[in-house]
Amino acid sequence: MYARALVEHLFKTLSSASGITITSVVAVALLGMTALLMPRADRHHLRIPVGFLIAHLVLRGLEFLFEEGSAMRKAVGIVGLAALLVCIGRTSVLLVLDVILGRRLDRQLPKIIRDIIQGVVYFVLLLALLRQLGLEPGQLLTTSALLTAVIGLSLQDTLGNLIAGLSVQIQRPFSVGDWIQFDADPKNIGRVVESNWRATTILTLDEIEVVVPNGALAKAALRVYTRPSRVVRRNIFVTASYDVEPGKVHQIILDAVKDAPGVLKEPPPTVVTNNFADSAIEYWLRIFIEQFPRRDIIDGGVRDRIWYAFKRNGISIPFPHRVVHMHTDSVETRERAELERTEDRNRALRDIHFLKVIGDDQRRELASRASTRLFSRGETIVRQGEDSAELFLILRGETAVVLQTNGVEKEITRLGPGKFFGEMALLTGERRKATVKALHDCELLVIDHNAFKSVLDEQPEVVEALSRVLAERQIQLDEHAASLSGDALATVVQRESSQLLGKIKRLFKLS
Repeated sequence: MYARALVEHLFKTLSSASGITITSVVAVALLGMTALLMPRADRHHLRIPVGFLIAHLVLRGLEFLFEEGSAMRKAVGIVGLAALLVCIGRTSVLLVLDVILGRRLDRQLPKIIRDIIQGVVYFVLLLALLRQLGLEPGQLLTTSALLTAVIGLSLQDTLGNLIAGLSVQIQRPFSVGDWIQFDADPKNIGRVVESNWRATTILTLDEIEVVVPNGALAKAALRVYTRPSRVVRRNIFVTASYDVEPGKVHQIILDAVKDAPGVLKEPPPTVVTNNFADSAIEYWLRIFIEQFPRRDIIDGGVRDRIWYAFKRNGISIPFPHRVVHMHTDSVETRERAELERTEDRNRALRDIHFLKVIGDDQRRELASRASTRLFSRGETIVRQGEDSAELFLILRGETAVVLQTNGVEKEITRLGPGKFFGEMALLTGERRKATVKALHDCELLVIDHNAFKSVLDEQPEVVEALSRVLAERQIQLDEHAASLSGDALATVVQRESSQLLGKIKRLFKLS
């Protein structure tokens, strides 16, 4: 009741000539103070209150053209008073929100909050002005149930967007300048340029403004690409032929994008073998960027680099197609190809010292029965303690020999091309004494138990020579035994050779 009486007293005062003059002076003072304190770049907001102040002064001058007490003079006075109140209300909001709170918060309030505060101020001034005219706003709304229903239905969507806009501003899932996506269509990815009480405006890469109602935005699953940081991961998929080892493709792709424009070094790019498709292997490249507006240009530059890198290394990018090759495959052609493979393997087996005791024909037979295996970086070739009977010769790559003691792994040595391991497992059936892992992509020549048994069945007399060569190799690896000389060393070699001979004969079932 006290506030109502105060408002009525204020409007009675404003209705007088002296009251309007004082209020006009107050309006001018508020405008001057706001213009003085407001940053120069924001002073264009004062155009509206200045315009209403000028309209008030013009209407006040026109008021004297009509007779005292006439309805026209009263109407012009009311309109002029309304213009003066709008000027004061708008200027006060600018002074409080932009100047005072803006400096304390070091940033402006969201536009939707500013619009709501401004609307509340205008609404209060309107109610007071209606009361001054002798109209009761509450009675106007309650006198007609139909009018109330019509207003409620017409404002349903507007109020929904208003409440949704408030919730968006309170939660602040995004701000002006952020890049967001509000539906599944990638064309609707854009930068937020404005968020008001009704809708949010997004500017896409096509320079098209998309106005999204706040109600729809509050229900959508938003993707904010510039939060929690401006670093965003991009996914690029590329295919390569099945003929190329995945490890090699990984390295070529990473080398190609290492210095690509826009690609961050931290976090580093990574490649994953993603899928075995019908005509190619699909690789998944993950890169990180922070220039999200240039994402398409960066992705395109990365794809260009991968194409050139593949071209330099002779890697094709297959596409779904069917090719029918017509050629004549004679018996002579197949035999010639097989002979070339056997000779390549035979040359490699010549470097294994304990195989020099067998004849050339037997070694060539062993080469024909051998096979090749590929291992990628980090794969375990053999594991300590496992039961297997295979000899491995390294044709390409490098391996690490790791010994596990009391649960702790220790690297003993590394083996490169031309080196071999697993001879004791092949000839005596002993369990693996160490773990061997591939340090890089490796190609290994493998001789299994059955292949070597076929050689011993044809040439059983080499067993004793094999046992002696293996014994000498074992003595060389034993630091204590290697320090012996003369008869003592010969005795140790003989003892070890006899033990190995017995194991070999039992494993291969030789008499």
